[in-house]
Amino acid sequence: MNLMNRIVLLFSIAVGVAACTTHKENKTEAGKFPVTSPLSMDTTFSSEYVTEIQSLQNVEIRAKIKGYIDKIYVDEGKPVKAGQTLFSINSQEFQKELLKAKAMIKTAIAETKTAELELQTAKTLFDKNIVAKSEFEKAYANVEAANAKVEEAKAAEASANINVALAEIKAPFDGVINRIQFKTGSLIDEGTLLTTLSNNEKVYAYFNVSEKEYLNFANEKQNKAGNNISLLLANGQSHKYKGTVETIEGEFNRNTGNIAFRAKFPNPDLLLKHGSSGKVQLTNEIKDALVIPQKATFEVQDKFYVFVVDANNVVRQRNIVIRHRLPHLYVIESGLSTADKLIYEGIQNVNEGDKILSDFIPMKQIISQITTQ
Repeated sequence: MNLMNRIVLLFSIAVGVAACTTHKENKTEAGKFPVTSPLSMDTTFSSEYVTEIQSLQNVEIRAKIKGYIDKIYVDEGKPVKAGQTLFSINSQEFQKELLKAKAMIKTAIAETKTAELELQTAKTLFDKNIVAKSEFEKAYANVEAANAKVEEAKAAEASANINVALAEIKAPFDGVINRIQFKTGSLIDEGTLLTTLSNNEKVYAYFNVSEKEYLNFANEKQNKAGNNISLLLANGQSHKYKGTVETIEGEFNRNTGNIAFRAKFPNPDLLLKHGSSGKVQLTNEIKDALVIPQKATFEVQDKFYVFVVDANNVVRQRNIVIRHRLPHLYVIESGLSTADKLIYEGIQNVNEGDKILSDFIPMKQIISQITTQ
């Protein structure tokens, strides 16, 4: 090989090496990915449940006697006080029965006095052996019978008094009158529904939770984690008074796998009504929650994964368990620690075993960015 050929060969090799070097550098630049580490922080999460709102007290007001509605003292939707008269039923018949019972008492008392006088006379004659013992015993029995008639007449009077009292229907507690079913002059039977009365100063909110959510709630309650109950109204606004979970039912529904909770909410403005709808927001606090960006994860066959980068910058796929979902973030149950580094963006461009260059971004900076978007 002459000198010129050697020079050409060396030049070609140099160009090839330079091209390879340039290609490798370009590949290295394409393999640079932002990475971050899970952050341990205290946070809260909220779960929403459709709820059925019921008054603290909601009872049916029914007639206890038959008759005509004589007068209605209240109007629909108006507040009433305990003991306030709501309806009166024509009680003329019961007034007559009461007067008759009072007259029977007077008659029975008069008969008793007569029988007692006859008993005294019979006793005097019996003591003087003028009459037989049977006459004395008969007089004594007449007194007992007269006393029985007095008691019977008093019972009739008490019954008549009750009927007269039942002709006036009064509110059993403070509340709000609902729809009035009949008008003045209507003939009603015993047991007829007249209206309903609701005490809305406080309300109950019933909602169903799954077994997993129930266990999480019970565990957080046992660990004295804070529970903050809010109520979203049908228009999307929040009820301005917070509530508390009072009771939990004793068994799960076999068909749904859920269990019912009951929360109580103050309602001094009487804004909430019996039968209202809404959503309960159950807010819980998590201490030392391990959080990562949602966009750093991917799902395969209902399981979640991330790409972590080891000490040699090699990409490894790792399965994780998610505890709760927050806006743009996941709270991790298991699979990661604060010492791990995971790819934050571009996970669709890497595979298991790839070697990359990383650009570390603190998790606090990422959270600050996504919360201001």
